[in-house]
Amino acid sequence: MIPQVHKQGSETLFLLNYLYGKGTREEHIDPHLVASFDGMAPDPGRDPGATKRDLQQLLDQPLQLLDPDQRPEKHVWHLSVRNAAEDRILSDEEWGDIARRMVAATGIDPGDGAGCRWAAVRHADDHIHIIATLVREDGRRPNHHRSGKRAQAEARLLEVEYGLQQVNPGDGTAAKRPTSAERHKAERQGRERTAREELRETVRRAVAGVQSEGEFFDRLTAAGVLVEKRVAPSGDLLGYKVALTDDLNKDGEPVFYPGSKLAPDLSLPRIRERWSGDAAGREPDPDRSADSPRVTPSTARRQATSASWQAVLIIDQGDDGQISAVIAAYGEVLDALAKTSAAHTRRELREAAWAFERASRSHIRAERGHDRALRQAARDLVHGGPALGRGPDGATTAMLIDMAIFFVLAAAHWHGKKEHAQQAAAARQAAEHLRAAYQTAAPMYLGPMHQRGRNLSQPLQRKQTAYLRRAVPELAEQVLAEPGWYALAATLADVEHAGHDPAALLADAAERRELDTAESISDVLVWRLRRMADLPADPSGAPEHTTTAPTATRPPAKRPANRKERSAKSR
Repeated sequence: MIPQVHKQGSETLFLLNYLYGKGTREEHIDPHLVASFDGMAPDPGRDPGATKRDLQQLLDQPLQLLDPDQRPEKHVWHLSVRNAAEDRILSDEEWGDIARRMVAATGIDPGDGAGCRWAAVRHADDHIHIIATLVREDGRRPNHHRSGKRAQAEARLLEVEYGLQQVNPGDGTAAKRPTSAERHKAERQGRERTAREELRETVRRAVAGVQSEGEFFDRLTAAGVLVEKRVAPSGDLLGYKVALTDDLNKDGEPVFYPGSKLAPDLSLPRIRERWSGDAAGREPDPDRSADSPRVTPSTARRQATSASWQAVLIIDQGDDGQISAVIAAYGEVLDALAKTSAAHTRRELREAAWAFERASRSHIRAERGHDRALRQAARDLVHGGPALGRGPDGATTAMLIDMAIFFVLAAAHWHGKKEHAQQAAAARQAAEHLRAAYQTAAPMYLGPMHQRGRNLSQPLQRKQTAYLRRAVPELAEQVLAEPGWYALAATLADVEHAGHDPAALLADAAERRELDTAESISDVLVWRLRRMADLPADPSGAPEHTTTAPTATRPPAKRPANRKERSAKSR
């Protein structure tokens, strides 16, 4: 159940005309009252003898108790209450009870016999609108301070009592929801998302890994959005706003949104905080230096995988400020990955980044500097350019997605411990999209490895089985029964050929994080081993040109968690 307090208005009749009208798209069906302050208000929807003017005059009568100069200009209070699409259809009596509960909880009509006059109108199955006049029967103003928060708290109680879908409570850090007018405009224009949402995604992608204002604004311009900067008389840059070129108002002018209205962390001061911990205040060279080669997509993905693993360690062992920083920075990694992904994984990765955006913000202040490796990883992903859907690019994409699943679930676990309900749910939703992307990206590489494993001689297969039983005896039988075992066997052979001890490296890979809840233990171990042994992610393709991976600021080491402790976290 989603209650929303709308902007206060000055014309009661104007709002009534909308509530009892056909709607902007003929969507209002059978508008009628379900409740009112006295239970006897005229209903212009079903009573042929009643008019909207009659209802307006009744609601506004308390205004006459005040001198004209004492009457509030914005006296119209408006609350909508909407159920989820999955909820059952409530009766008029049930909606009427909900309306009475809402006006009592918000202070509009607290039940003292002198509350504000109000009426609840239903013109659809899934929601009602409550209109009230912000002057009480005794001439005083109502105490409706923080009425939106109060309505949300009451909605949580009503969801339980009526058996409705339970919404996770928010903490005020979510991005502003599009208005109904913005949603209707997007539908008319055939947009998948509103202009506000498209701009939020565009700005987030532009921010990923940037190191200066100049680079940020260059990326926005390259993305094709209109940018206006707010400059002080001194010449200092104070802020910015953006618009889509084809999103126009009634006068044919672009509709601009300040960064702070897109999301709390997209204001210019908050964006500046991201690179405040970077060394220097200089304009960065996109290629890092004139002497270093440009990073390739596969190298960028492998390095991002290593940075992700270091960030998981921070979630496991760091303090709250460090953890908040790496979770926020991982949103940039996912944005950069989605921006540079191949077509077959792009949609799911975009949805994962979109969902994780909510998980990247909380009231715990980030300690900048601990996110440097992840922000550099995001930067390298962007400057590495679009990845191919095959060969080393595709294989390292699958490797990175596999690690990303671990990271976002670790973030969900941390948010859950902190009782950040919306953030935890968003991280879990991002994990589902990442799993779908993985299922698209991985089979073309695991398949050939699987075939190589099946083609190993019987003595070699017995040898790899012995390594498995020695390294992870408690999981060996489960792994041997998985379809992915043969890909793991082939990888163990590659590990040994590269000069490593397969059993020791496999034990290390298994200890790095729990495996009990992995959908495929074999898959996870394949990618871990190939990364740890610096093996090509795609053994059948061209060799990768890897460089030393960046490292995050790492907290002091502590003993590895035992199996029982590790299984408390989810894969």
